[in-house]
Amino acid sequence: MTEQIATNSKYVDPFGRSIDYVRLSVTDRCDLRCFYCMPKGFNDFEEPDDWLTFDEIERVISAFTALGINKVRLTGGEPLLRKNLPELTHRLSKVCGVKDMSLSTNAVKLAKFAKPLFESGVQRLNVSLDCVNPEKFKSITGGGKFEKVFDGLMAAKQAGFSPIKINMVIMRDVNDDNVLNMIDFCAEHDFILRLIETMPMGSTGKEASQRYIPLDEIKQQLEQKFEMVPAVQRGAGPARYLSIPEKNLNIGFITPISQHFCETCNRVRLGVNGTLYLCLGQEHQYPLREILRSGVSDEELKEHLIKALSLKPKKHEFNEKPDNIIRIMSATGG
Repeated sequence: MTEQIATNSKYVDPFGRSIDYVRLSVTDRCDLRCFYCMPKGFNDFEEPDDWLTFDEIERVISAFTALGINKVRLTGGEPLLRKNLPELTHRLSKVCGVKDMSLSTNAVKLAKFAKPLFESGVQRLNVSLDCVNPEKFKSITGGGKFEKVFDGLMAAKQAGFSPIKINMVIMRDVNDDNVLNMIDFCAEHDFILRLIETMPMGSTGKEASQRYIPLDEIKQQLEQKFEMVPAVQRGAGPARYLSIPEKNLNIGFITPISQHFCETCNRVRLGVNGTLYLCLGQEHQYPLREILRSGVSDEELKEHLIKALSLKPKKHEFNEKPDNIIRIMSATGG
C-alpha cells in the first residue's frame, strides 16, 4: 500500500456542493434477480481481473480522504459476494480520514457475515427489502427466500448493528399494499423504514418506472392513519424523515423523481471496474482502473480525482430524458 495522502478540507464542486461521500461497488454480481434492477437472464458481468483489487480500492479511498471525503458505503451488486470482504472493510476502517463506513446488502448471506463485518469496522447497514410476504418476496426477487433475509437481519441485530435501515422500493400494484406490513415489521424489530421511488435505470428500471408512485401519495395515505411528525436520523443520504410516535418508528422518504435533491447531492459512485460515476442519472464518468495500474503517484491520483469531481453535473434528467441511462443499477454501484 502507498503512503496515505494527508487529509484536507472538503472538496466543493463547481455548483457549490461539498462532496464527502463515495459509494464503493465491490462486485456487480448479485444472488437475487429483482426485476427492477437486473434483466432476466443477465450475465454480462465484469471479469474479476477487471475488478479493482483491495490494494487499489484502499489507495483510491486514501486519495479521496485527501479531498475531504470521509463517508464510504460498500455496495454491489451484492457486496457479500466479494470474497474476503471483512478483510477489505477492516483495511478501509484504518484509512486516515474515513469517519463513517456503512454497507448496503440484500441480507441473503448476512447471517454468516454480520458479526465479522461489525467487528471489522462497518458501522451501519442498509438492507434492501421490498416486502415481508415470502411469496411476494420470491416473485419480486426472482426466487429469493425471505427466511434467509430474516435470519440475516436477526444476526445483524445480535452482532450489534443499530439502527438498521430497511430500503423499500415502492411500485404500484406490486408492493404498495405492503407498506403497513412493513411499518409493523420495522416497528417490531426496531428498524428504520425508508421508502424509495423507482428510477428509470436501464431496461429494467424503465419497466419498473411504469409502476412509479410519487411518495407524497404514500405519505398522504399514512397521514390519514397515523400522527406523523418531523424526525432526524443519522445518515449520509438524501432521505427526509418523519416519525410515527405510536409505533416508535422513523420513516425516510427518498424522492429522486418527484422532489429531486440534486442541489444537495454529496456523493459519487465508484464501480467495481474502477469507473467513477459522477451522477446516477447522467453518463458523466471517469475511468480510474488504468490510471491506477499505470504507476501513477499518489499526488497524480489526487489530481485525477479533482479533475473527475469537477465533471459532476448540476442535476440528473430522469424526468426530461428517461431513456438517458442504459446501464443497470448493479453496474453502477447502488
